[in-house]
Amino acid sequence: MIVTKRAFLFGGQGAQKLGMASDLYAAYPIVKETFDTASRILGYDLRELIDSNEEKLNQTRYTQPAILTTSVAIYRLLAENGIAPDIVAGLSLGEYSALVAAGALSFEDAVALVAKRGEFMETAAPAGSGKMVAVMNTDPNLIEEICQEASEKGVVTPANYNTPAQIVIGGEVGAVDYAVELLKEAGAKRLIPLNVSGPFHTALLESASQKLAAELEKVSFNDFVLPLVGNTEAQIMKSEDVKALLARQVMEPVRFYDSIATIQDFGVDEVIEIGPGKILSGFLKKIDKTLPTQNVEDQASLDALLNA
Repeated sequence: MIVTKRAFLFGGQGAQKLGMASDLYAAYPIVKETFDTASRILGYDLRELIDSNEEKLNQTRYTQPAILTTSVAIYRLLAENGIAPDIVAGLSLGEYSALVAAGALSFEDAVALVAKRGEFMETAAPAGSGKMVAVMNTDPNLIEEICQEASEKGVVTPANYNTPAQIVIGGEVGAVDYAVELLKEAGAKRLIPLNVSGPFHTALLESASQKLAAELEKVSFNDFVLPLVGNTEAQIMKSEDVKALLARQVMEPVRFYDSIATIQDFGVDEVIEIGPGKILSGFLKKIDKTLPTQNVEDQASLDALLNA
């Protein structure tokens, strides 16, 4: 008998969409129960917000609990159907869904925590205070050198190492614009400004990191039931490092493709992306197109997985 090793990946901010998982919410008690729990903790009707208030859904303090709840609800639905992971990871915010899946954090604590995280991040970097640009098909070392050079104009650093051919830089508007200019001079052809609400995973989020660290001290984490590959070091997290890593994560780069290498070293045969959108599946195709990848975000994609 061939034993399949499976990784679950949980998406992050930017994947949210109006009405996400509404068909699953209507069909499965476990999904409804997960949303009801979140609404009780948050003090507002999360399902109603997702279904009818796009403006709020795109505001960081609401986006984060919305994506977390959607992801955990789908994770629980898969568990009910006997589909479980051997290893987990998440992109940025998705790391909190991964912590719930890994048994290290209760869902209730995760909801309260990401609502605060979203608020801290929104306050630290108000919309318009910075920018992020995806740099395509450019040597990571060159990007790092140019960010270093451009930082005479202010904060600018790599923020997301998504794939070897897509690295996002972020920081203060003037410094990012200067880095873009230097990158073009150095031969970078494709630079795509991102529609994000703040320069996340840069030093501009330091105040959010400090507030989050204080909040994390109030939360008790459990031992891991499953291994979780963290964003910040792209290594399997140790229980004693979780709080420090989560505080660092909001202001340090996300090392996604290195995290995937760690997951591959673990020997996985398939990856399931959980939550709205297929952003991580898209990155995976660029990192290793031989790794079978599926996503689950609605009834159709759930059926496709169950029938496979």
